[in-house]
Amino acid sequence: MPHVHIKHFPRDFTDEQKQRLADAITAVVTDHFDTYDGAVSIALEPVTADDWDRAVLVPDIQGRAGLLIKKPDYRSS
Repeated sequence: MPHVHIKHFPRDFTDEQKQRLADAITAVVTDHFDTYDGAVSIALEPVTADDWDRAVLVPDIQGRAGLLIKKPDYRSS
């Protein structure tokens, strides 16, 4: 039962944008995991830039680096 949890900087998505994103992610996940649409769940979690290091970078990226299938290559804005 794949679950995709996306943490991101806050931004507004329309319902249509959320649906298109969910459809695209679901299609890829069902293909790669050889499962069906109903088995996939997807969450979007906004995280402010000020909280990113504490809430995402340290625990999820640095702390679980062995689970990453793609590592970030952050650039300065």
